[in-house]
Amino acid sequence: MSAMSGDAGPAQDAALTRAAQAGDVSALGLLLERHRPGMRAVALGVLGPGPDVDDVLQEAALVALRRITDVRDPASAGAWLRMVVRNSCRNLLRASRRAEPVAEVPLPPDRATPERALQDHALRDWIWEAVESLTPTLRLPVVLRYFATGTTSYQQIAEACGVPVGTVRSRLSQARATLAGALAATADTRHEDALRRTEDSWQEAYATLAAAERGEFGKVLKDRYSPDVALLAGGERLGGAGLLLAGMDGDLALGIRQRPVHIVAGRSLLVWEMDLVNPPDRPDHCPPGVAWIMTLAGGRVDRISLVHTPRP
Repeated sequence: MSAMSGDAGPAQDAALTRAAQAGDVSALGLLLERHRPGMRAVALGVLGPGPDVDDVLQEAALVALRRITDVRDPASAGAWLRMVVRNSCRNLLRASRRAEPVAEVPLPPDRATPERALQDHALRDWIWEAVESLTPTLRLPVVLRYFATGTTSYQQIAEACGVPVGTVRSRLSQARATLAGALAATADTRHEDALRRTEDSWQEAYATLAAAERGEFGKVLKDRYSPDVALLAGGERLGGAGLLLAGMDGDLALGIRQRPVHIVAGRSLLVWEMDLVNPPDRPDHCPPGVAWIMTLAGGRVDRISLVHTPRP
């Protein structure tokens, strides 16, 4: 009897994990609920009692949603979830400057097959549909925190949103709770091809930079951006198309170049993360990177914030 009972847990984990990997949000919810006590125990062991524990568990649930297809052994999903929690705790401590940086949850080796690719893409499209259903106030911090790569710190998100860090934490907590309902609501709806949209945005980023090199950034602004586009810093308007054009032309004249390294593309929000390449005679002129955070209205960019990567 004990052997049968011992086998039931991994078998049930495996069934729930495979269902979640196929896009079943209820299966993921059941899987998280099964392992919530163990996940909470890990968070308490690393952080101690306090409100951060609940925030970490919410964040781990969202990470699990995005990366459940990374689980190679469905029967060991519990161990994987506890590792997600442990790394989320360490990242929180790192942000508070109380611990040394640690690696994120490791990505498995590439195992792409037609079936796996279809499964991963379907899950990605579904997640993006839910993200698009969030209000703009909640959508931006979620996209930066969980989908960007170099603009993920609370401080950078606060700069992009023009709000205090405490407000960022509050909005992320609210967004995580709202997203659970949004996922359930969009599970059976039509989902756009997020991968194709991202690929198109990569091409657009390269084309934009190439046009700027040719002195045609003004044409890009006219064709792709709203006539009333606003350049923001800290949530405050600095100027419009004229300032964007002057900034781009000024950087190019100084020998500064940009190289796309990561693209996040939604229907209403784009994030282009760029490396900044300084001229050899001025290696410290610019920070190492910049993120173009753009909101869209009617298919055109109407607001853009530039958030720089902090110097090491």
